[in-house]
Amino acid sequence: MVRIPDSEYRQRIRRFQQNIAAAGLDAALVHANESDCAHVRYLSEYWPTFEAAGVFMPAVGHPILLIGPESQTYAEMRSKIRCICKMVEYRESAEPEYPGIAVATFPDVVKKAMPGGRLKKLGLIGFSIMTLPVYLGLQKTLPGVELVKADDTLVGLRIVKSSNEIALMRKAYQISELAVEAILREIKPGMTELQVIGIAQREIYQHGGEYEGHALYCFCGPATNNAISRPSHNKIRRNEVIQLNIGARVGGYASSVGLPFSIGRLPQRKKRLVEFGLEAHHKTFELIKAGKSANDVVREYEAFVQQRGFAKYMLYGPCHGVGMMEVERPWMESTSTYRLQENMTFQVDTFFQDRDFGLRWENGLRVSNDGVEKLSGKYARLTEL
Repeated sequence: MVRIPDSEYRQRIRRFQQNIAAAGLDAALVHANESDCAHVRYLSEYWPTFEAAGVFMPAVGHPILLIGPESQTYAEMRSKIRCICKMVEYRESAEPEYPGIAVATFPDVVKKAMPGGRLKKLGLIGFSIMTLPVYLGLQKTLPGVELVKADDTLVGLRIVKSSNEIALMRKAYQISELAVEAILREIKPGMTELQVIGIAQREIYQHGGEYEGHALYCFCGPATNNAISRPSHNKIRRNEVIQLNIGARVGGYASSVGLPFSIGRLPQRKKRLVEFGLEAHHKTFELIKAGKSANDVVREYEAFVQQRGFAKYMLYGPCHGVGMMEVERPWMESTSTYRLQENMTFQVDTFFQDRDFGLRWENGLRVSNDGVEKLSGKYARLTEL
């Protein structure tokens, strides 16, 4: 099994510290939780469960992993960062008091990570998910320290993937396609959407996935026009759009394979939009290559949809980043001015909706100098079982 070697974790920390210093920060505090573990796991391999977690990273010196009071043994077994501090700010949301368990404060952490140094400016990373207990704890115990949103100092490192990261993503997409294959083989009218997802979960774990890459989707009928939703006890029916979005997580890296299909023939109105969605999906792959401006890809994609007369069905598109999270920066939007680079990875996310149904084609890609490497695509085809 491919894994991220210790040397790559050390390289990530060095590069991150260079970015912290270049941004004029004395240190950074990185935040993660169980569902959005990416930043902390990227630096440490630690994946919190129940509790939250953080990494205190000085511009010069050694990082400290910050965990809740219950996770010491687990963190010692898993973390690549050897210095670990328990803190009440990272406890689970039920807020137990933990009498008798010794915990650190933020001044304790600063003193340990920056002996003899002064903390004047602290960058906050994972700002959108950072909890009030953490933020208020910083304000209370580190008065006079300037707190600055600094996500770009770490996000920029994660956008272009290493060969090890790409290998893990290839495996995750392979497992996702195996799960889709099993669903298409076993699905029957009368099953519930939840039973279909059970097939996917079985296959993901059987083939080496460590977890789902995201909340797995199976919808049938009107529920397919939800951009975001959850499967239910709704039953699978013939001659209706059935939407799958199935993703495995491998070694910290997520994937998703999305396709609309049917058991029996679709009505022509629905089939027409499904087929155009697939055409637009393939078009996006054609538009992408290293060196191209992201907003040019979006402009050309939107013009294609407009010219074909389907713009009224489009919510957004065409791509978002994929890696340690199934949706991560950078988004590819009309306001995106960055240029595509080799080994950026994107999820081509082609979503169209009508009044009573919708569809989503999803597959992953790696940007190359002459186009793309498709990380998945086996089921990017019209399927009527």
